[in-house]
Amino acid sequence: MDLRTSLNRLRIASILDGISYLILLGIAMPLKYIAEMPMAVRIVGMTHGLLFIALCFCLLAVLLDKKLTFKWCVIVFACALIPFAPFFLDRKLREKA
Repeated sequence: MDLRTSLNRLRIASILDGISYLILLGIAMPLKYIAEMPMAVRIVGMTHGLLFIALCFCLLAVLLDKKLTFKWCVIVFACALIPFAPFFLDRKLREKA
């Protein structure tokens, strides 16, 4: 995968954000409430937040490069809020790349 294109960087950012979201929901949150380890949410949550901000910047770059329409950018942003959605979205973004 060529990381020089903004669309491929968006794909990577989307996948990393999706993975961090699943780790936050599936591992860190249960550790916080079941094992009483709030530090897990603090660490994974901050990492996920940084990856989400990176995704937003990549999304802005793709929109400014006119690689995706505004409608597609809204779809990518919405998929970042739904668990497992970025993995299904990646197939569509790969076709566009």
